[in-house]
Amino acid sequence: MTDNQITQEVISQHGLTPQEYDRICEMLGRHPSLTELGIFSVMWSEHCSYKSSRVHLKRLPTKGEAVVQGPGENAGIVDIGGDWCVAFKIESHNHPSFIEPFQGAATGVGGILRDIFTMGARPVAAMNSLRFGPLENGSDAHRNRSIMNGVVRGIGSYGNSFGVPTIGGEVSFAPVYSLNPLVNAFALGVVKRDQIFLGKAEGIGNPVLYVGAKTGRDGIHGATMASAEFDEEAMEKRPTVQVGDPFYEKLLLESCLEAMRSGAVVGIQDMGAAGLTCSTCEMGGRAGNGIEIELSLVPQREPGMTSYEIMLSESQERMLLVAEKGREREVIDIFKKWELDAVVIGFVTDDGLLRVRQNGEIVAEIPNECLTDLAPVYNRPLKPRDLATAEIDVRSIIESCMIPPADALERLLTSPNIASKEWVYRQYDYQVRTNTIVEPGSDSAVIRLKETRKALSMTLDGNGRYCQLNPREGIKLVAAEAARNLVCSGAKPVAVTNCLNFASPERPEVMWDFSETIDGLAEACNAFGTPVTGGNVSFYNETDGKGIYPTPVIGMVGLSEGTNHIVTSGFKNAGDLVVLIGETKDDMGGSEFLSHICGKIAGKLPHLDLTREKAIHSACLEAINSGLINSAHDCSDGGLAVTIAESCFSSHGRPGIGVELEWQTDLSLLTELFSESPSRIVVSLAPENFSKLLEICGRHNVACAALGRTGGSTLQIMLNGQMVINETVSKLEHSWRSVFSNLLDRPEIEAAD
Repeated sequence: MTDNQITQEVISQHGLTPQEYDRICEMLGRHPSLTELGIFSVMWSEHCSYKSSRVHLKRLPTKGEAVVQGPGENAGIVDIGGDWCVAFKIESHNHPSFIEPFQGAATGVGGILRDIFTMGARPVAAMNSLRFGPLENGSDAHRNRSIMNGVVRGIGSYGNSFGVPTIGGEVSFAPVYSLNPLVNAFALGVVKRDQIFLGKAEGIGNPVLYVGAKTGRDGIHGATMASAEFDEEAMEKRPTVQVGDPFYEKLLLESCLEAMRSGAVVGIQDMGAAGLTCSTCEMGGRAGNGIEIELSLVPQREPGMTSYEIMLSESQERMLLVAEKGREREVIDIFKKWELDAVVIGFVTDDGLLRVRQNGEIVAEIPNECLTDLAPVYNRPLKPRDLATAEIDVRSIIESCMIPPADALERLLTSPNIASKEWVYRQYDYQVRTNTIVEPGSDSAVIRLKETRKALSMTLDGNGRYCQLNPREGIKLVAAEAARNLVCSGAKPVAVTNCLNFASPERPEVMWDFSETIDGLAEACNAFGTPVTGGNVSFYNETDGKGIYPTPVIGMVGLSEGTNHIVTSGFKNAGDLVVLIGETKDDMGGSEFLSHICGKIAGKLPHLDLTREKAIHSACLEAINSGLINSAHDCSDGGLAVTIAESCFSSHGRPGIGVELEWQTDLSLLTELFSESPSRIVVSLAPENFSKLLEICGRHNVACAALGRTGGSTLQIMLNGQMVINETVSKLEHSWRSVFSNLLDRPEIEAAD
C-alpha cells in the first residue's frame, strides 16, 4: 500500500475516527504517510493517550510528603527514609491474555518489570490481580480453566526465570469475565534517591541508543488492539501478542543498571506499548526536545521490515537510552559485556520533532507534542446507571435461602472467590532473593529491605461486584480493605497505584461508572493519606457488546520501620484470646454469601465511615507495634465466620488450631456470621494483654470485644446460647484447600492450553 492510498477503511482499521484523521492532517499541514498514520494510531489509542480518562484522573490526589515521582513517568516513586525510595506500578495486559494466555500474561510481567528498572530501581517483588469466568459450570467453563491455567503458568514462568519473587495478589471469578479476563501485573523495586532516572531525552546532540533484543514483527498494533473491544475475530489476532524471554530481560536489567551507575546515561525508557514510537516521542516530549533516528541501524531479527513495522513493533526486552555525547562507546561496551545489542540509532535535536529516516529518506516527521500533549482529550458524556438492584432489601432473599450456618460456612469456603489460592501461588517462586518475610496467603505480602531495617508490605485488592452495585461506594470499600490488609501486617499505608478496568468509554453509563470511581477513590485516598503515584486505565474490556463489571484494582504499599512486629493472619497459640476490633452490622448487600449461596448480586453496600476506618487502623497498628498482637486478619469477603475459619487454618509452617467462641447478637444468625461490614479486624493475643488492647481501642474510640479462645481441633461458634457451627478445622481446611486442584489439575486443561 502506498501512502496516497489511505482510505476511510484504512483509517478505521487504525482505530481512528474521521475527525481524528482530519485533525492529524491539520496538525501536519498535509496528509500523513502510512508510517505516520500508524504512529498516530498507536499514540492516540486509548491505551497510550488516556484520551477518555485524562479529564477525570486529574481529580485524584497525587502529591504527598513521601511522593518523589507521581503520575507521568514509567512508575511512581515514594521516599521511605534513609535515602532509599521504592518505585512501584500496576499495568493491565488483559486483551493479550485472552488471545494467548501464556504469552499475554508473561509479557505483562516483563513489561511491568521494565517500568520499574527503567527508573533505576532494582525489582524486588511482583504481584498480580486476576479475574476469570467461572471454572465449574457453563459453556465457557472449559475455556475459562484453560485461560486461567495459561495465565498462571505464564506469570510463573516469566517471574521465576527472571528471578523476582511473586509474593501475592488476588484471584476472583464472575461470569462477566468469561470472555474478558483481567490480568493486572504489579511490580516494586528499590532505588537510592540520588540514582533515580527519568525518561527524558535531554542534551541537544546527545546520542540515542537502542539496547536489548532485536526488533521483530510481533506485537504490531498491540496498543491499538488493547483500545478496542473484542469480536468474533479476536482469536485471529495472535500475531499482535508479544513473545517474551525472561532470561534476556534479566541480562537487560543488569546491563541497564550498570550503565546507569556509570554516569553516562542521561535518560532511559522501556519500549513497551507502541514500542519505538512511544519511547522516542515521549522521551523527546518530556524534555521539550526532538529526536531523529535512522531505522536501518535498528537491530532486526526479520528481513525486509518496513518503517511502519519497525516503529510499531512491540517486541519485548528493548529499551531506548540517551547517553552523554562522547560516552556512547562506554555504554555500548557495558551492553556488549552482557552480550546485548547496543546501537546508536539517532540523536537529540532542538526542533521538537520526531524525525524518522530509513536509509536516509525521511519516512515520518511529526512534532512530539502532537503525539503526546496535543493528543485528543474527550470529556465523554456521562449517564447515571440504573442502580435499582442496589436498593433491593436482601433480608427476604437471605431468609429464603434456609441454610444452616455450618453448611453456609463450608459452601463459602469452597467458593472460588474465597477458597485457598495455593494452586496459583505454588507455581510462583516467592522466596527468590530471600527477602520475603510473609509469603502469599496472608492479608498482605511483606519483604525486608536488607539495605535498611525496614519492611515493605503490599497488597492488591478489587471487588467488581461491589463496584457494579455502586461504583463510588464500592471503590471506597476496596481502598479501605487494601489499607486494612496492610495494617494487619503491621505496616502504615503510604501510597497507591491503580489499574482501572472498565468496558467501552463510548457508552455514557461506563463513563459515569468511571467518573464515580475516581471521586470515590480520591475521597478514600485523601482520608487514608495515600496519594496515587500512577497506574493504568484499561477500557474496552468487553466482547460482542457485553462488558465487565467496573473493576478498579488498588495496589497499596505500606511501611514498617522494623521487622520485629510483622504479623500474619493465622492464630499462633492455644489459649490466646480471640478479639474483634470493630462492629458487625446488617451489611449483607453485595456479599459473597448473597452471590454464592443465594445467587443474587443485589442490595445496598456496607456503609463505610472513613473516619472510623482510619481509627481502626490506628488502634490496630498501635497494638501491633506495642507487641500485644499475635495475629491479625482483615474481616471482608465471607464475613466474620470465614475470617475466623481462615485464621484457624495451617499456614507458614504452623499447624492449624481450633477455637471455642461465644457471644450475643441482635442480628440474625446468618447476618452475624456472614455480614461484610467494613472496619473490622480479628486479632488474637495473650489474655494478659487484653486490658492494654481495651485501653488502646478506648483512646481511639473503637469497639473491641473478646469472642473466645483458641485451642483444640474444632471450630466452635455459639451465638445467643445456641451452637451454630461445630466442625473440625481439618475438614474445613481440606475443603478450602482442594477447590482449585480439583478443578484445574486435569490433563485436558494442560492439553488445551
